Amino acid sequence: MAAQLLNGQGFKEVYNFKGGMNSWQGLTAAGPVELNLDLIRGDESPAGMIEVAFGLEGVLQKFYQTAVETVADRHTVDLLQKLAAVEEKHQQILQDEYNRVAGTPQPLVNKLPDILEGGFRFSEFLTQNKKVMQTVSGVLDLALMLETQALDLYLRFTLKIKEDATKTVLYHLADQEKAHLASLGELVDKKTY
Repeated sequence: MAAQLLNGQGFKEVYNFKGGMNSWQGLTAAGPVELNLDLIRGDESPAGMIEVAFGLEGVLQKFYQTAVETVADRHTVDLLQKLAAVEEKHQQILQDEYNRVAGTPQPLVNKLPDILEGGFRFSEFLTQNKKVMQTVSGVLDLALMLETQALDLYLRFTLKIKEDATKTVLYHLADQEKAHLASLGELVDKKTY
């Protein structure tokens, strides 16, 4: 996660330490910096960028809610429901911000109905991660990865966006993702939720 984030920010030599120092064998982060940049045109207004983020958050909320149906463990279900509620709250914050920026209150609609935060396709991602989602630790690891991917994507969006005010919105969104990561990190450290 961190290696991909650094690679996406232009660092030329990045090493993946997955598994710690003992697992390191000189692997580097790989992947095109332009990955998922096709989700935006580059001329989005601040309100338009908030609308994109609103949709990504909504699909992530749907992901967590749908995952609940595939999980038997009560603690894991509770965690998934709490994560879905966090995404719903974030959507409300984005709705309020959109109303302020756009100047006219109107309900936001998701224009990317199959893409969740970080740029993943909903159906594929759910299928690929059903086994991981069966435990609290698996869900926390996945949530950390998703928030890191979202942070990375918002920062990479700034490379394509032309308008400074929209870049400011993206930096604000990135800060929110950092806060989400910090909260998730605290849950991992406490091993509670």
